[in-house]
Amino acid sequence: MGELTGRTVLVTGAGRGIGRTEALHLAAAGANVVVNDPGVEIDGSGGDRGVAEAVVAEIRARGGRAVADTGSVADWADARRMVELAVAEFGELHAVVNNATIEVNKGLERLSEAEFDNVVAVKLKGTFAVSHWAAAHWRARFDAGDRTDRAIVNTASGSGLLNPLPTQTNYAAANAGVAAMTTVHALELRRLGVRVNCVSPSMVRTRLTTPVPGMDQAPPDGAPDPKDPAVVAPLVAYLVSDGCPLTGQVLSVRGGTIAVNHGWSRGAQLTSESPVWTVPELAAGLATLALEDPFDRLATALGGALGAHGREEFEAMVNAELERH
Repeated sequence: MGELTGRTVLVTGAGRGIGRTEALHLAAAGANVVVNDPGVEIDGSGGDRGVAEAVVAEIRARGGRAVADTGSVADWADARRMVELAVAEFGELHAVVNNATIEVNKGLERLSEAEFDNVVAVKLKGTFAVSHWAAAHWRARFDAGDRTDRAIVNTASGSGLLNPLPTQTNYAAANAGVAAMTTVHALELRRLGVRVNCVSPSMVRTRLTTPVPGMDQAPPDGAPDPKDPAVVAPLVAYLVSDGCPLTGQVLSVRGGTIAVNHGWSRGAQLTSESPVWTVPELAAGLATLALEDPFDRLATALGGALGAHGREEFEAMVNAELERH
């Protein structure tokens, strides 16, 4: 491959799942890779330095260049140190892939303040913190006359963009925030020669998704696996490559399909001659608009289009799941 030779990429959450396959793919393409992962459990508890170090060993065994970092993206000082590590180890930082996340799934009435804060801290604040320190470094390089191509690739999820899932108040909100932040940072950093995009994997088999019915099923030996986390890596490699023209894009990845997301878009509208509506006017007017039911939207996004007789069963399934969490 070799199209990333000489470029240094920091990948957060790179010890397992999607982040690991991204790190391996980038290294195989010639990139120097900083493998960040504190080795925590799905809910953010614990920690194991060996998780990141194992990926580094795998890259080096294949002839690549990599270094491990076990800091937390949610820690402001750790985020700065991992950017500094990239520069110290490889001489420069060309791209950041913000992939780190944790997950705690519970219904709203059961979700604690700490469980909400912890997920948002890793997914949303962590994306911001690492991007901030990378941008600060790149601003200094730009002011010194360096015009090297730079890139940030954020990671969101269908939960938060296309199919906000019940029990994922924290996760969906954080991922939607990451997508919004992508657009803001693309606008801000263009002047520094930094491109910012976002990938949103869907139906990918990781330790976060294996409890979902059907996700643990693999195709017969030798058949392509559309749920393999490796399906995301080529797009990430393209987005961090020198000369990629894309910026400000949020791209969904599902198997072999890549789709452009357009975020919230304006739909049907009411207009009044008076700027102040009355409640009866609103009741009458809004009843005429085509409004989408969130359960119908979720069923469509999950690929299980339900007929008229399946809607009640689908809602009952979701409600039963909420009672379990």
